[in-house]
Amino acid sequence: METHAPKSAVNILLSNILVRLLSFCVLVLLARFAYFVAVKGQSCDSLNFCFFHQTVESATAVADAAANSDRRRAYYSSVFQDLIAEGVLSTNSKSLCIETLSGEEVVALREIGVVNSVGISSKKLSLEGIRFAKEFNQPFKNLTFDFEFSSTTGMDRTLKPVQFALEVSRTLKPGGFFVLHTESVTDKYSFHSLLQLFDYFTLINLREIDGLDSLAISEIIFRKENETVNHAARGTPTKGKTANKCFVPRYKRQLIRNLEPLIKEEPLKPWITLKRNIKNVEYLSSMVDISFKNRYIYIDVGARSYGSSIGSWFKHQYPKQKKIFQIYAVEADSTFHDEYKMKKGVKLLPYAAWIRNETLFFEINREPSRKNEERGRAMGRVHAVQSSSNFMGDLIEGFDFAVWLKSTVVERDYVVVKMDVEGTEFHLIPRLIETGAICLIDEMFLECHYNRWQRCCPGKRSPKYQNTYAQCLELFSSLRKSGVLVHQWW
Repeated sequence: METHAPKSAVNILLSNILVRLLSFCVLVLLARFAYFVAVKGQSCDSLNFCFFHQTVESATAVADAAANSDRRRAYYSSVFQDLIAEGVLSTNSKSLCIETLSGEEVVALREIGVVNSVGISSKKLSLEGIRFAKEFNQPFKNLTFDFEFSSTTGMDRTLKPVQFALEVSRTLKPGGFFVLHTESVTDKYSFHSLLQLFDYFTLINLREIDGLDSLAISEIIFRKENETVNHAARGTPTKGKTANKCFVPRYKRQLIRNLEPLIKEEPLKPWITLKRNIKNVEYLSSMVDISFKNRYIYIDVGARSYGSSIGSWFKHQYPKQKKIFQIYAVEADSTFHDEYKMKKGVKLLPYAAWIRNETLFFEINREPSRKNEERGRAMGRVHAVQSSSNFMGDLIEGFDFAVWLKSTVVERDYVVVKMDVEGTEFHLIPRLIETGAICLIDEMFLECHYNRWQRCCPGKRSPKYQNTYAQCLELFSSLRKSGVLVHQWW
């Protein structure tokens, strides 16, 4: 037993040293923490080895989230109480909140006595009464609700506004109210685009109110009717037509007046003047909000190569407001067809835009004596098939562009057309007006071809076209007077 005594003494000594060392470390850490609490106001950073850093941050985040939730709930409670006072909402209303991101709208409704309230959200929320669903695909039966509400996280952000509106119309009872909060109604164009979506609704009120962040938003109140509302009769424009004549509302005429002025005097160097003029263009999508549209479509008539205008201009310069456009390239020249096979998002129509469906001549040379002069300048001119030997070229198929347009797009689409058809515009434009298809076009970029001064030969006009600059100017002026937002293209 005596031989083990020295080891026991050593163990006791080591234990005492470890205890004192640990105690010292604890005192140092406590002192350091006390220093941060007392001197630095309870803040710490990653270099200070503050063990309470994550705990403090988490607690702060929770407190901030709770405060924001309370603020949103109080805001919506105030909004809904005002609607109750106006008779739009009642405690007996079966209510739906569309695309609620955190559920405060539903909570607010229930707190003020509208207990039969539910919501849908594209986020999975673990809250009572909130179902996981898309705003354009409500998981409810027809004619379910008396009241539906969409905050600025709903209609403003949806990728399918038409389907959104159709679902509201489907699930809301006749006589029921739909209340929309939006930041996108910033002009009369966007406002009337919104009204077009709600054919079965009457506009009850439009007013500006404070949003959640005290910034002004629009509150729009609709009431659902039993039958389609004739918005045109109420002064609400559509792109539709009466006897193939476009209805042109006052706000659209004002937009046309705001366009860049037409070049009145014939330019001596049109290839320079018209190209520079593109910098002066007042794009429609720079003047108005285009959010409330069904689809966004760009049609390049006489597209030639992809880089000619689709890649060089439309893709990079046209203001799209972050919308994704469907692109159609109408090009009869087979030289360019293979290129489009490699271009995603572009649908090629390998035909010539024309006034009816028929076989055409694709002109190579206008007269045999001008073979060398004209070969490099013929840019896809088309002519009806005839026996004249003055035309040499390939046979191609033409299609009725106006009929195709009416079968492809609808009034609720946002449609941009660029037309460069080597003189055929003097056939196509009248056809578009005659059929009413022109009413479907929101914005047009038109190159008008005339007997311009030749670059090669000062004082000489091109024999390629018979129309004059005055006739082109009249074409543009008549289109604008008819309600078409048209620009001079180069």
